[in-house]
Amino acid sequence: MAIKNIETLVLGRVIGDVVDSFTPTLKMTITYNNKQVYSGQELLPSAVIARPRVEVQGSDLRTFFTLVMTDPDVPGPSDPNLREHLHWIVTDIPGTTDATFGKELVSYEMPRPNSGIHRFVFVLFKQKCRQSVVSPSPAASRDHFNTRNFANVNDLGPPVTAIFFNAQRETAARKR
Repeated sequence: MAIKNIETLVLGRVIGDVVDSFTPTLKMTITYNNKQVYSGQELLPSAVIARPRVEVQGSDLRTFFTLVMTDPDVPGPSDPNLREHLHWIVTDIPGTTDATFGKELVSYEMPRPNSGIHRFVFVLFKQKCRQSVVSPSPAASRDHFNTRNFANVNDLGPPVTAIFFNAQRETAARKR
């Protein structure tokens, strides 16, 4: 299963555009309205308005994780000059729990793709210790966020897992 997920992340250019190559070591489950998200699937923006449930599996309560959600395709996939747009950061998520047990550093912003098909990427990092992750500066825009830099500044190391979905404007989706 991990190999298939890595292949999907490579094909979807998540590995390369957002993170460097890594080996998944944990399972993360993301659900919107009780519907599980699988890497590469397409979701309608109207289905992802409210923040999802994000469960971290395969660890213990003494291990903490940081979740980052970004869109590397802003304003559009053909010219992503605002790459990456930050949608959400949650830190101090205890292993074997979900993101509601963590600390929300940047509030969830629903996906609003303008043109083309956008990738919305969830990356999970293992923290060295609790309360070790600092928020991006309050003056920083959500645009031009860089997941790699954020991980480096906070000494997070490589991701432990990642999942992404695709979405496009619903008017465009209906015309397919």
